[in-house]
Amino acid sequence: MSNDVQIFIQQVIIGLTTGGYLALIALGYTMVYGIIELINFAHGDLFALGFFISLVLFKAVDAPRPLEGPWLIIVLPLVFLVTMLLTGGLNMLIDRVAYRPLRRAPRLAPLLTAVGMSFVLEALYAIWQGPGQINYPQYFPRMNILRDTLQLDTFILFSSKDIFLFAVTIPLVIGLTLFIDRTRMGKAMRACAQDREAAAMMGINVNRVIAITFFIGGALAGAAGTVWGLYLNTGRFLMGFEAGLMAFTAAVLGGIGNVRGAVLGAFVIGMVKAISDGYISSGWTRVVIFGTLILLLVFRPSGILGSTQGIEKV
Repeated sequence: MSNDVQIFIQQVIIGLTTGGYLALIALGYTMVYGIIELINFAHGDLFALGFFISLVLFKAVDAPRPLEGPWLIIVLPLVFLVTMLLTGGLNMLIDRVAYRPLRRAPRLAPLLTAVGMSFVLEALYAIWQGPGQINYPQYFPRMNILRDTLQLDTFILFSSKDIFLFAVTIPLVIGLTLFIDRTRMGKAMRACAQDREAAAMMGINVNRVIAITFFIGGALAGAAGTVWGLYLNTGRFLMGFEAGLMAFTAAVLGGIGNVRGAVLGAFVIGMVKAISDGYISSGWTRVVIFGTLILLLVFRPSGILGSTQGIEKV
């Protein structure tokens, strides 16, 4: 296999892994927007909170590095569960305190509130964890599957961390899709997304549906933050801003309000980012990503899987 082919395969792997954690964040953006048409700018900061909470939990239980045996089988899932519950609960609290009182206010009011909430969370993170780069220890074992296990002569890095990332993100995405498509609450969410007033007249508790939507979105963001920490082993208090910006771009690219579109958009953004970093320059990556978004929206304003009906509603 030539070096050029190996480099391309490596960039594809990087793009897929990037798309994996972006998808978890993008789902929260698109679910909330689909129901209440609010761009929750504080959502990316819940991703950062997941990073910080999971790090604190691992340190609190004095987890070994790397995790082995019961630590890997029992403690790791428990850390994910607690982190997701806390980030989901905080997102519900944010909705209850900051957004619900503004349900019938002009659309600019909740938008500015979301921006303000994002600044508040980032300032609190800076006070809590400091403004510098934060090291996330190597809790998850890293082994090059291709070289160490399959004994292949290649410099392509496909590690146990990549498998771990997909093993977390794919079931969560599939589980959310099944939840929305096949459960009673999922049907209620889809009804509220179509017409909140009509859903309320049919007996659906709209505020309860919105609260659960915020909880699910926050929980997924917390899971993404934990995955980021275990995968990349570094972060900082502003990490939620850039990741949230990329995830929101992915949601718009796929079709804001469309769950499957958010996932597709995340993987498209991940691939574009990896190819740009590898073949152009990381300094040009944002230009390439947002240029791609602008070009797509010029020719397809509803996004890849969006609908013109949604655009007319907005």
